[in-house]
Amino acid sequence: MDFTKLIHRFTVVPCLPKELETLQRIAYNLCWSWEPEAIELFKRLDPELWKETRHNPVEILGTLQQATLDGLKADEGFMSHLAEVDAKIRDYLCAKTWYETVAAGDTSLRVAYFSMEFGLHESLPVYSGGLGILAGDHLKSASDLGIPLVGVGLLYRQGYFRQYLNIEGWQQEYYPENDFYNLPLHLERDAAGTPLTVELDYAGRRVRVHIWRVQVGRVPLYLLDTNLEENAPEDREITTRLYGGDQDMRIRQEILLGIGGIRALHLLGITPNVCHMNEGHAAFLALERIRIIMEETKISFTGAREAVRAGNIFTTHTPVEAGIDHFPTELLEKYLGRYYRGLGLSREEFLGLGRHNPRNPHETFCMAVLALKLAGHANGVSQLHGEVSRKMWKGLWPELPEEHIPLTSITNGVHLRTWLSGDMAGLFVRYLGSRWREDSTDHALWRRITRIPDAELWRTHKRCRERLVDFARLRLKEQLTQVGASAKEIAVADEVLDPDCLTIGFARRFATYKRGTLLFRDVERLARILNDTARPVQIIFAGKAHPADHQGKELIRQIVQISHQQRFRHRIVFIEDYDMAVARHLVQGVDVWLNTPRRPMEASGTSGMKVAFNGGLNMSVLDGWWVEGYKGNNGWAIGRGEVYEDMEYQNEVEGRAIYDLLENEVVPLFYDRGADGIPRGWIAAMKASIQTLSPVFGTDRMVQEYASRFYIPAGSQWQQLERDGFSLAVDLARWKEGLQRLWHQVRIDEVSAEGTDDVAVGTILPVRARIFLGEIPPADVAVEAYFGVLDSRGAIVGGELVPLEANGEYAPGAYEFAGTIECRFCGRHGFLLRVMPKHRELGALYEPGTLLWG
Repeated sequence: MDFTKLIHRFTVVPCLPKELETLQRIAYNLCWSWEPEAIELFKRLDPELWKETRHNPVEILGTLQQATLDGLKADEGFMSHLAEVDAKIRDYLCAKTWYETVAAGDTSLRVAYFSMEFGLHESLPVYSGGLGILAGDHLKSASDLGIPLVGVGLLYRQGYFRQYLNIEGWQQEYYPENDFYNLPLHLERDAAGTPLTVELDYAGRRVRVHIWRVQVGRVPLYLLDTNLEENAPEDREITTRLYGGDQDMRIRQEILLGIGGIRALHLLGITPNVCHMNEGHAAFLALERIRIIMEETKISFTGAREAVRAGNIFTTHTPVEAGIDHFPTELLEKYLGRYYRGLGLSREEFLGLGRHNPRNPHETFCMAVLALKLAGHANGVSQLHGEVSRKMWKGLWPELPEEHIPLTSITNGVHLRTWLSGDMAGLFVRYLGSRWREDSTDHALWRRITRIPDAELWRTHKRCRERLVDFARLRLKEQLTQVGASAKEIAVADEVLDPDCLTIGFARRFATYKRGTLLFRDVERLARILNDTARPVQIIFAGKAHPADHQGKELIRQIVQISHQQRFRHRIVFIEDYDMAVARHLVQGVDVWLNTPRRPMEASGTSGMKVAFNGGLNMSVLDGWWVEGYKGNNGWAIGRGEVYEDMEYQNEVEGRAIYDLLENEVVPLFYDRGADGIPRGWIAAMKASIQTLSPVFGTDRMVQEYASRFYIPAGSQWQQLERDGFSLAVDLARWKEGLQRLWHQVRIDEVSAEGTDDVAVGTILPVRARIFLGEIPPADVAVEAYFGVLDSRGAIVGGELVPLEANGEYAPGAYEFAGTIECRFCGRHGFLLRVMPKHRELGALYEPGTLLWG
């Protein structure tokens, strides 16, 4: 018998004295997590409880005894501290923001940001790693900048797994339950107090969904939950685990995120005009937006699609297609058959939205393809990743040269105030002022870093390293106790690591391409480096492997086994259960951050950015963000970006490069001290790193870019297409359909340029073209010369486009176009003619099959 159905439920909430009610309000807005004084305030409630609850003030407030609360109320120092923190948070929430200045009173923009995971704080464990941490930092900077944005995700009952290592070093997983009522969550209810409920159809089953809200400064994050009694057991499991289960579970989660997420927003009275898909997991949202417009305005699928595409943004984080979700036809039919028929689509039309080649019945349905086809803006997450992505997806735009493929890049960043140590923040305030907190993108401000005395910067960083060593020792003792180590072994944990020693950090997801064991290719050489009595080095590792990734688990086991060898026992430590709390200690305390991915497999990477803000130096393969960040004097590059076909040779070359850098550059620079014990060369590199990287690799810069380049233009185009019942969107769809029918008539009859043998630099070269358009009016096409320098294969490199204007009809349906090319550089040049559709209001628009080169 299932007794859970007989239980009478009620919720017990903290009962705080009136004088302390402010504490609860602060605890339920996660902006406390990037306000150091607020963190100190909550820690002050009960330091041990603070640690036990994973720094969760909501749980602490529900646990404290009445006598403790009464004591706090009577503590003048505490009450003064509370008032100070309350004032700071109120000031933050009321301050004028960057977006208010940019928008100049325009309140029309409404952005919804969808992600499968959000890493906001360790006390809210609904994230696994980099994608979630980025999403969390995105929301925090959106709050700082005042972007009118809401987040949408899933609320996992067990989140991602917690990790522990057995005595042999094998990763083990366990899944503690999240108690939603002791987390900073509010269940959304209607005016009568009834929980708001979204309904979804899953293969004929009605699934009900609750909506929980997390407040992230000015930004609300809405998380969806299917663990309701009225749902079938298999449907309650949809929001049990992040990245758990098989493909059937994954497609159900992604339907919930995309379709359920849009329905949840509408139920809350929020109608976004811009939706940002953080990876392809949420791509079904585009279909739901189309469905709602069709239902409300009775327009066609194609008309609704034009408006939705204009208001959708897609960010891809994956440099290989194998890392992107693909679903077989039978799963799409099972869960979305009735849905797509309701959109008026045939089976082939629907499946074609997720295929490179819509006519290939053997191709699986790719979520990234769906997102790219239904997004007006798309980007990779670093400049190199943008190039990789354009190569990867160029089949979707077969007629465009790679540099013209509409898939750009916006390099990732990190939320400065979340990851910066309190010590370093205090130092910045003393010498840079406090404006970096509100505007971290000002290069001139960061140049003031040179004002910080070397000795003071060194002492500050040294304190952070000492805290890291203390933290690592404590965690190691806890790990040894858990696996039943002897008292002698546990006592030795107090002696591992040296707070004065050069400390290298390596912490990330243990996927094979990240090459976590590259450092151990020559163990004897590594032992000599680490155990040099005059210049010792130590390494701290952390990270998780996906539960199904046995190769990743083997990498962890190898590292742990090596760390157990007597010669490495005091020099190598693996900290288990990597989370945001562990990450903060590491990025704030290490001297060097090691990163060894196989180029170009690291789309961006962000952990090294966090290290840079804190004065640590990066030592990385030239991949992801480091291609842009490395300047020669602010860290080290492993290799020069070479990629070899022989992976074993690649590992050998780069493994040796690591040892060479450590022996010849890194270690000598760290230990080259003046008479006062200060390593001035090292500090010069620290200052160069902070100065060059801080204004560029923060989420303030990143979110400003998204707003300026994507959100605001997308919102404007949505408004344009939405007017008068989406009349322009309908007209655009009809116009495109008409051009598709007539485009076969278009041909380039003649192209000429005067005097193209030897042309003096600075010459203005006239270009003429005769083009037959048939029934298409000349106003409906854009004719352009694409010209530039030729490479050794005769291809145009980095070409630019120059418009040619219609110059009259010389025969029925045939027109002359003319323009000029300015020859600004010497060398071998060439040009092509490009003809594509041009809408009278929206300008040149590329659609596959409607572009002609000649």
